[in-house]
Amino acid sequence: MNLSLTFMTDVILALLLVMIAFWLPQLNIYTEKYSSYECGFDPMGSARLPFSMKFFLVAITFLLFDLEIALLLPLPWASQTTNLKLMLTMALLLISILAAGLAYEWSQKGLEWEE
Repeated sequence: MNLSLTFMTDVILALLLVMIAFWLPQLNIYTEKYSSYECGFDPMGSARLPFSMKFFLVAITFLLFDLEIALLLPLPWASQTTNLKLMLTMALLLISILAAGLAYEWSQKGLEWEE
């Protein structure tokens, strides 16, 4: 009984928040809100300049590899485990996956700026 009441409360609250999220932005629609703001002056040009997709891909690649490197940080503490062989095998496997990913990015020319 208690679990079903909690579940129903969660569902009702989630639906209420979704309805508010769809309904609320439709209240204040005016063009001044969508124009760019440049210190009180009228904009000189478009504020929506395209950015380099290559930069975006390099940034995403950096974030992925940085996250995977963060998985290697606890290795000094893991070396105190009783099963040292398993820990070293898993660390070597993770480093191999990182090296394979780097080799793939390099072979696909994902790390080069020039096309």
